[in-house]
Amino acid sequence: MNSNNNENEIFEEQVTPLRNLFIKSKNSNNKHKDNKYKDKWTWSWPLFWVVMAILSFLYGIVVLLANSGTKFFLIWFLIGAFFACVALVLHKRLWRKIPKAVRVIFTAGLSLGLVIILLTQGLVWSKVFSKGQDNLDVIVVLGSQVYKSGPSLTLRYRLDTAIDYLEKNPNTKVVVSGGQGSNEPFPEAEGMRDYLLANGIAEDRIYVENKSLDTNENIRFSARFFDPENDSVGIVTNNFHVYRGVQLAKGQGYKNVCGISAPSHWVYFVNNMLRESFGVVKDFVFGNF
Repeated sequence: MNSNNNENEIFEEQVTPLRNLFIKSKNSNNKHKDNKYKDKWTWSWPLFWVVMAILSFLYGIVVLLANSGTKFFLIWFLIGAFFACVALVLHKRLWRKIPKAVRVIFTAGLSLGLVIILLTQGLVWSKVFSKGQDNLDVIVVLGSQVYKSGPSLTLRYRLDTAIDYLEKNPNTKVVVSGGQGSNEPFPEAEGMRDYLLANGIAEDRIYVENKSLDTNENIRFSARFFDPENDSVGIVTNNFHVYRGVQLAKGQGYKNVCGISAPSHWVYFVNNMLRESFGVVKDFVFGNF
């Protein structure tokens, strides 16, 4: 009996150091894995947001070079700066050092902004593929940037869509709507009229509204060429702009109105869609819908 106990004691004395060494080695490996995971998290997420910041800045430059006549390209620089700040906060692990009240307010504001953007984007997308109706009494082509050489690409998309509709519906009249911006050589409507004439649309089918300076005025000033309460009207504009154009027309008393969607350049589509979210919110707040 004593012999067995002695043997067990000797065995434990021999095995215990090995067991302790194994446990220590296992704990060391686990710690190494945890540190490796933390190190990976430390650089991977900040790197992602740095890339997003760079892409936002580059996209802002692309939009700027389009010379669209608006300052909305600045939003991409602001978004890029925001992404850069996120990368810095994650890299330096500063989030927990920010006062809780500030974190709560920031998170709530950001969440509310994202919800508003998602809701407005849903509304805008609902009219992206609008084809309108046949045999409308009149279509209204909303203006956009013009140059000395003629309409911009965005405006040509609208005009080409209008030409296609007018050729298929010979009894429909057209209002071209758009005044002269500070960076434009002549009123948009005059350049639009010339483009339609050059593409075979008879002059007696074209009405020129050359005083409006924004979409709301496009709709309001164009109404003097027809009866908005009784005539059927199609609003011709780029796909991202149809929802707001139609809603503004309804707000101006157009009783029988539909949208006719023109294409848009894919490079600027994201910029234009985001801009429309701001436009929808603005017109809702000011009661234009």
